[in-house]
Amino acid sequence: MKNLVTLIIFLFIGSYSVVAQENLEDLKAKKAALEAKAAPISKEANALKAEIDGLNKKIAEFPGWYKGASGILGANFLGRGDWFAAGDLRNSKASSVSGTFTGFINRLDNKYFWRNAAGLNLGWQKLRLGTENEDPKFEPVADVLNINSLFGYKISSKLAASALGEYRTSVIKNFNNPGYLDMGLGFTYTPINNMVFVFHPLNYNFIFAKESNEFKSSLGCKIVGDYTTHIVNGLNWRTNLTGFLSYKNNDPSLHNGTWTNWFGFNIWNGIGVGVEVGLRYSEQEIKKMQNYYTIGLSYKI
Repeated sequence: MKNLVTLIIFLFIGSYSVVAQENLEDLKAKKAALEAKAAPISKEANALKAEIDGLNKKIAEFPGWYKGASGILGANFLGRGDWFAAGDLRNSKASSVSGTFTGFINRLDNKYFWRNAAGLNLGWQKLRLGTENEDPKFEPVADVLNINSLFGYKISSKLAASALGEYRTSVIKNFNNPGYLDMGLGFTYTPINNMVFVFHPLNYNFIFAKESNEFKSSLGCKIVGDYTTHIVNGLNWRTNLTGFLSYKNNDPSLHNGTWTNWFGFNIWNGIGVGVEVGLRYSEQEIKKMQNYYTIGLSYKI
């Protein structure tokens, strides 16, 4: 009797495994059939998108005004309420809020161009330890404002004589202390519509600072590179490098440079995830590589 029961259980388990295996194989077969059916549609959709992108590039080459803007918003809130395992920090709280805005408005013509752009990166954080009695205030952790305007008169389809004005400072704390204003003349090379190289050997770097002998204005060479591209479906990348090479020997060095990268991944109707990363080196400020980053939800206009 015991052997009979064991045999029945074994047969039941075996038959269940066969049925499950058959069901799994049926699902895989249906999936493969649907994928094969969808392949021509996906191929056609990709071809139409490539055609649309090509038309957009041709449209962008026509004279006229072009504008755009995007932003990143990030927020993080952490807290503990009598969480025993945290020890003295059982009632700590941390909050951070950050925002980034970039925008441009360009005029492109057959004989000249006028490119204008602005970027603003702000961030605050507040940290309350479990041992503190008073609620602390939000303190800035990111504070960058950059505005630039580039005008060029075309010598050829890709090369232009140009003039550039660029201003950089903070806005939350130490506004215009320091503040950097570059004004210069030179040449701009535009190999393609979304790539710009600026070389201005005649540029004066004005530095505004209160009660500091470390910051000195000087004559030098201004170099700027800007490139925007669409990497893969939904992923965009913009990179900007701006640098000043002073002709004046000084200790600390009067050179400075900033490299900023923006990544945006579109999820739905301009809403997505955005990342901004900035690197800066200026011995007049600090003899170390500076950096900041912002990650959060993004929106592109």
